[in-house]
Amino acid sequence: MLVAERYDKIVDLVNERGSIRVSELSELCGVTEETIRRDLDRLEQQGKLRRSHGGAVSVKETQAEIPYFEREVIHRDEKMRIAKAAVALIEPYDRIALDASSTAWYMASILPDIPLTVLTNSIKVALELSAKEKIEVISTGGILAPRSLSYVGPMAERSLEAYYVDKAFVSCKGVHPERGISESNELQAMVKHKLIKQAAAVYLLADASKIGTQAFTHVAGWEEIGTVITDGHIDAEDARLLKDKGIALIVAAEA
Repeated sequence: MLVAERYDKIVDLVNERGSIRVSELSELCGVTEETIRRDLDRLEQQGKLRRSHGGAVSVKETQAEIPYFEREVIHRDEKMRIAKAAVALIEPYDRIALDASSTAWYMASILPDIPLTVLTNSIKVALELSAKEKIEVISTGGILAPRSLSYVGPMAERSLEAYYVDKAFVSCKGVHPERGISESNELQAMVKHKLIKQAAAVYLLADASKIGTQAFTHVAGWEEIGTVITDGHIDAEDARLLKDKGIALIVAAEA
C-alpha cells in the first residue's frame, strides 16, 4: 500500500467511525504503531483529522451531531455489552435518568418490566419503554433535535430541574482523562450536564473508542462522575488514568 493510499484509508476509517485508536489502525493498515502516529501527525497538519490521546477523531465530530440512525450502528456490539452491564445496576423502584444516546436506547430495549421511574429527553427511549407497563416514563419536552431524536433547549433543562434521580446513565462523544467529558453539540451538552446535576450517582457509558478523545463542548469534570462503564478494548494506560482520578471502572464482559 502506497503512503497516499494509507493516508486515504486512515481518513476514511476515522470519518466512518468518528474515532479510532492507533493500535487498530496499525492492524488494519499493516504497519507499525509508530508509523501510524507519524501518519496521524501529518494528517492533522493537513486538517483532515484531529489527534487524540491514543488515536484520532474525525474533524466532523466537532461540527455537528451524527444522525441517530448512524450512531445506532457504530460500535454496536460494544454498546450493547455496556448497556447490559448498566442495566444490571438498576433495582426495582429506582428513579433513573437516560440521555438520548444510542447506548441508553439499548438499555431501554433490554430493561425488564419492573417498577421504575425513568426520566429522559430521548424520543426513542420513551417509545421503547412505553410498552413496559410497570415503568413510569417522564419525558422532558423542549426543542426537537431531529438528528438525535431528542429534546434540548431551555424547556428541557427547566423540566429536568423539577426532578431528582437515584442514577443517571449518560454517554458522550469525548472522554479525556484530564479534561473530563465532552460533546460535539452545545445544546446536548447542556442537557447532559443538567441530568448529571440532578443525580445521586452518575454512570458514564463510553465504549473504548471515545476514551482519550475530546469533543467541542465541555459537559462535566471528573468530580461529577462516579463510574465509567466501558468495553474490554480500553487501553491499560487509559484505565490507570481514570482510576487515578478516583473513578470506578466497570469493563463490560464479552458474551
